[in-house]
Amino acid sequence: MKALINAPICPLMTRPSRQCELGDEALFGMAVEVLEETLPGWYRVRTPYRYEDYAPADCLLFGEHNVQRWLSLPKRVVLKSICDVLSGPAVTCFPLVPLTRGALVAPVREPGEKGWIRVELPDGREGYTKSSFLGEYYEKPVFDQEDALRSAIVNSALSYLGTHYRWGGKTPMGIDCSGLASMAYLLNGVIIYRDAAIKPGFALHEISFEAAKPGDLLFFPGHVAMYLGEGRFVHSTGHTGTEGVILSSLAEEAPDYRADLKESMTAVASIFGAPQ
Repeated sequence: MKALINAPICPLMTRPSRQCELGDEALFGMAVEVLEETLPGWYRVRTPYRYEDYAPADCLLFGEHNVQRWLSLPKRVVLKSICDVLSGPAVTCFPLVPLTRGALVAPVREPGEKGWIRVELPDGREGYTKSSFLGEYYEKPVFDQEDALRSAIVNSALSYLGTHYRWGGKTPMGIDCSGLASMAYLLNGVIIYRDAAIKPGFALHEISFEAAKPGDLLFFPGHVAMYLGEGRFVHSTGHTGTEGVILSSLAEEAPDYRADLKESMTAVASIFGAPQ
């Protein structure tokens, strides 16, 4: 059975309780597989990127008709950090739902002359947002050329700069290290493992640091960062004094040098090229 995420951000908890660790966040418009009802008001679900945790029932929209209707519609993805879907095509209209980057909506018609686009939501409601807030939704990589895909992935990661650190988070409201890496890839149609690890069955394979290029991932104990080239990387860190999505460096002469990370790097991985 499938259900739709019908909340701006659906917390996926490590146990069926809000008083435990946040494992991940499922985003508005995502279809998830419902594995079981564990406790009243809680369901164990599996995301399209194969992550399993517990979702509160009030974030889910059930019904085969709802799911099939939604899956059949063309989608657009929110690229703006945060945007409202409004009741009408004017800034004075009532906000129906606030959405974050990565949320999905279904366009009803082409944008009007003032840039407003009418969109449908998973529960069938319709509203308006600015077409400039939305982008193409990719279910698989759209770029044939490696350099273009690398650039798109890096730009997606950099769009989260300044976001504060949230364990288990993956939105501009708060994001962790693996949330940043996985969202940068997901926004470009590539699924990688959600946590800070190289997992069999996912696209990443290990490479040497000497072979690393922008968009590849650097792994450390319990941490992952995206390489930008020339020793620099972007990551979401809970490191005291630098909490959030920032740029850092592996070069000793750089003012943002992270000696602790350079000395503890465990692996470098890429989706590009054949596994060695």
